[in-house]
Amino acid sequence: MRELLILGAGPSGLATAIAARAAGLDYEVLEKGVLVNSVFHFPRAMTFFTTPELLEIGGLPFVTPYEKPTQWEALRYYRRVADTYELKIALGVEVRSVRRASAGFDVAMSVQGRDEIRTARHVVIATGYYDHPNRLGVPGEDLPHVSHYYDDPHPFFRKRVVVVGGKNSSNTRELAVKCAQVLPDTIHVADAEELAADYADWLAGKATIGITGGTSTPEADLEEVRDRIYELTAA
Repeated sequence: MRELLILGAGPSGLATAIAARAAGLDYEVLEKGVLVNSVFHFPRAMTFFTTPELLEIGGLPFVTPYEKPTQWEALRYYRRVADTYELKIALGVEVRSVRRASAGFDVAMSVQGRDEIRTARHVVIATGYYDHPNRLGVPGEDLPHVSHYYDDPHPFFRKRVVVVGGKNSSNTRELAVKCAQVLPDTIHVADAEELAADYADWLAGKATIGITGGTSTPEADLEEVRDRIYELTAA
């Protein structure tokens, strides 16, 4: 039985592992994907909206020549963190359930197709939110060409895109800029009120309109924009 199992090898899970190591705890990090799996799935050309010192963990400097680091630099940094502190990380381990047991917790998992149960006195859940995107609940949402994640605008060349989110939000504004660099037919609206009847011509003739938003964009705003698009295209 381990003293501590940490679920998730993202920055939070790694920081927890560093603290556990410093405290002399018998710990292990379990990750169903790769190291910092969420960061790995960020767009390759992505630049973080924060400065490198705010991404640092364990007191290890994040060295970059840029004011704001890139996704590739972040991957390199967190690999260095794992190696510098010799963190105990098991990759490719998918946790299925955590149940309280007499001696702590039973953690059921799948390891390379095999079902296993490990017991730990304590469990830290550091899985983050990446695997739980905001869904719109509309027909066709699960079609192959629909994604709940921003990857790269290139596949949507010559298509029309609506970016939803506050005009004063740096991440949403940057998302709109990135889309517009490849998709000149991109508009950025704060909410459904901005989709006035003037946009009916812009929407006409397109069977598919892409809607995206920043991480802070409320799901209700996306739904209102969706409904307004239906109204305008039906007019």
